[in-house]
Amino acid sequence: MTPFPRDFRDFPVYFVGIKGTGMAALAELLYRHGAKVNGSDTTEKFYTDEILSRWGIPYIEGFDPSNIPPDTQMVIHSSAYHRKKHPELIEADKRNIPVLEYSEALGAISGMFSSCGITGVHGKTTTTALAGSILKELPLPVSVLAGSGISTFDGNCTLVRGEKYFVAETCEYRRHFLRFHPDRIIVTNIEADHLDYFSGYNDVFSAFLEYTALLPPGGELIYCADDPGASSLAREITRDDLTLIPYGRDAPGEFRISSIEMIPGKISFTLSGWDMEFRLRVPGEHNVLNATAAIALAVILLRKEGLDPDRTLMEKIRKGLAQFSGGNRRSEIIGETGGVLFMDDYGHHPTEISKTLSGLRDFFPDRRLVVDFMSHTYSRTRGLMEEFSKSFKAADEVILHHIYPSAREEDDGAGLDEELFEKVSFHHPKVSYFHEIMDAVPYLEENLKNGDLFITMGAGDNWTLGKKLYESFKERFKDKNRKME
Repeated sequence: MTPFPRDFRDFPVYFVGIKGTGMAALAELLYRHGAKVNGSDTTEKFYTDEILSRWGIPYIEGFDPSNIPPDTQMVIHSSAYHRKKHPELIEADKRNIPVLEYSEALGAISGMFSSCGITGVHGKTTTTALAGSILKELPLPVSVLAGSGISTFDGNCTLVRGEKYFVAETCEYRRHFLRFHPDRIIVTNIEADHLDYFSGYNDVFSAFLEYTALLPPGGELIYCADDPGASSLAREITRDDLTLIPYGRDAPGEFRISSIEMIPGKISFTLSGWDMEFRLRVPGEHNVLNATAAIALAVILLRKEGLDPDRTLMEKIRKGLAQFSGGNRRSEIIGETGGVLFMDDYGHHPTEISKTLSGLRDFFPDRRLVVDFMSHTYSRTRGLMEEFSKSFKAADEVILHHIYPSAREEDDGAGLDEELFEKVSFHHPKVSYFHEIMDAVPYLEENLKNGDLFITMGAGDNWTLGKKLYESFKERFKDKNRKME
């Protein structure tokens, strides 16, 4: 039984850690459905500050038991905070206020809709965003939640077009997605990751297998036929009451990618089921796969509503794809000044890094590609060291920093910074190391030139370096920029 009322209007909910990407998205979703939302977090600034402020969602910077309003009927907290240790969560228990972790709350909400969980070790945010960009154009009663601000959502994390269908990205870490109630699932890929929790690939795979077991009779699994892990998952499913829907170059059926054309600044592709060309404004063949998964979901939902995906509706799908230009920290363009294009990307797994950089190389073939990478968690860095060392092949220059730690792991990271630098240097001719992020500023101010593309990558805080350099270059070249305007 869901702890939420069927009607969210005026339902008072308090969020502990409201600035987190998923938390802010969920707060926005409940607010847009009429809930009375507020919360608390640290004083550190995130892009979510702007999103929360845009909606007028109040929050307090700092934690204190007195922050929780007297009329609160639900407390939702980030998984970063322990229920028995955080002062506000302890207070909520004292007051007998129901307390849910983020994934529990998302799962409870998903049970109130016909829901689709979008998952994969990487690609889930972009696939969710692409799905939302398409669904925005279609006559479907749907709400979408993505863990990032999305361009086609007017910079917000959610799209609200109705309450029958719900689409959300769902995370495998600590098997959080097992709290979701899916009627259909998209699986983009399966690889080893989150090695502070999972023992290895087989453990990760077992979690995805458990997730698909949650599908009800008549449920659908949309999976990437080009990914070995996702394909293996599909082969493991023996239930005949589920529909398996493959997509990709190797997929049989209507969602087989029959052609891809990459030219600077644009990607176009075709699918075997439709006589039309689809276009993308974001780089990388991996995004063609993500877009195809999103198309498959849209077609399925149209058919659920008794709508034939005819030429008119497929043109709307084409329009939704063509309008998508990314999200916060997903190949996000910060700006261009002095001839240098500044970008930022959240990619922190070796496969993500390799595919993103290769996509940028195809999209911007005439630019020198300089990547600033900050690895996240000692366990991931140690467990995937060889993969990391080979993932920067498409870059012209690589800059590394100390590894961004996580409070959730016991590994002390001893010697890992140096080992990562040595391993990457063995496979790449131009690698620099600056322990602290801002130590790289003088070097980059001197060495970034007209025609370069500078991208910060990782789940750490090196994105601040890109922002600082962009502002520095903008000031340096302001007279030239003014003339160009």
